[in-house]
Amino acid sequence: MNHRDLAARLREIFPEERILRDVLLSQYTTFQIGGPADFMVTPANEEQLSQCLALCHQENVPIFVLGRGSNVLVSDAGFRGVVIRIGSDFQNVEFEENMVMAQSGILLSKLSRLLLERELAGFEFASGIPGTLGGAIYMNAGAYGGEMKDLLMEVTAMDENGTCRSLSADELELGYRTSLFQSKPWVVVRALLRMESGQRQEIQERIQLLNEQRRSKQPLEQPSAGSVFKRPPGHFAGHLITEAGLKGCRVGDAMVSNKHAGFIVNVGHATSADVVALIRAIQEKVRDQFGVDLVPELRYLDTSRLKKLN
Repeated sequence: MNHRDLAARLREIFPEERILRDVLLSQYTTFQIGGPADFMVTPANEEQLSQCLALCHQENVPIFVLGRGSNVLVSDAGFRGVVIRIGSDFQNVEFEENMVMAQSGILLSKLSRLLLERELAGFEFASGIPGTLGGAIYMNAGAYGGEMKDLLMEVTAMDENGTCRSLSADELELGYRTSLFQSKPWVVVRALLRMESGQRQEIQERIQLLNEQRRSKQPLEQPSAGSVFKRPPGHFAGHLITEAGLKGCRVGDAMVSNKHAGFIVNVGHATSADVVALIRAIQEKVRDQFGVDLVPELRYLDTSRLKKLN
């Protein structure tokens, strides 16, 4: 399908203001890196999302689902397909005692505030993670001893045909920074979480403590995609990189953070090629010095497909 025909078909689903063409993805990622996408659409509801998924599957058009863009490195060449941005229209939250049903576009920080207001505990670990609920489920995000799998009861997702599927926690294949959604082209729509009753002051103090630790140890003031590498068994990636003398090491404007060596920061106009080259250099140095293979947890979007950086 050519661009003109695809644009016409997308206009049958979305109003014009919800379709962007040749948009630079650097504007929509926390790394501030990335070339143009052919199309970006922002569904207003589940029906538009369903129709878009069905269209792209029917016409064999590549898709990429984007939330806050906090764990992704986009190629300088951009993306030949349709980016589906799940955002402010997917932020509804419903409460029933200790059960919470939340849509996938809500920011983790906002969901944390809503849970605090209702004195629901267990989500404190995620309060400072800069992403959406959908992205956190996709990655089984975690921090400070907590993971999404500790809370998830059920997820509603749309398959490639735009059909809703309800998945129990046991079906989600949740592991360390992985889930079922990394092997299937399905889109998280909403999730049911089980929380614990708590005391507002204790929850708030825990959130403040964890966020203060995050601010003191992580380079939140600079563009990055968060922690670059998975934790290797028996080690901490940041410690190995520091011991290898790589703090401040840079390729172009991509630099190993001086504040936390597990982060690569964009200190100017870094390209994805800069970041990939720096990742390779870090992996080689750590492997040579310690015999440990560092595995990236970043999602790498390269032209028309999502790849793993190994």
